[in-house]
Amino acid sequence: MGAMGGEASIEIDAPIDEVWPVVEDVGSAPDWQEGLDSMEAIERDDQGRILVANSTTDARVRKVTTRIRFSYDEDAHRVRWEQEKGDLKSLVGSWELEDLGDRTKATYCLNGDPGRVLGMLIRWPVEDKLRGVLVGGRPAELKARIEGG
Repeated sequence: MGAMGGEASIEIDAPIDEVWPVVEDVGSAPDWQEGLDSMEAIERDDQGRILVANSTTDARVRKVTTRIRFSYDEDAHRVRWEQEKGDLKSLVGSWELEDLGDRTKATYCLNGDPGRVLGMLIRWPVEDKLRGVLVGGRPAELKARIEGG
């Protein structure tokens, strides 16, 4: 198995200034993102946001630990991350928010390469199910977190 990932979007019934604080608070993500077990801050920026963290994700076939570096672009309402080291060969992702007035479009993107060993464990239908949770489900989880559903 090679690289896997994808992109998914959703419109949220809330203005961007209500959605951005939730996306920006990556430390609270395990509270509302299925399969994300923990996010342990290693380094923070001068605003207290997590720059580097150790995260643990339940990848269905085993727990995956990664050290992630985050970057924040408040003007573009974008949070990006990239694995510095960990169980995966590579991992990059982002949240991007688009201001629609009283609504917000949230786009989640995740691309990774599990590497040879983990890739041998992740085969269809596990791969398909994992993609559904780790990519396709994220925008709906954010919507539920914001709208309280």
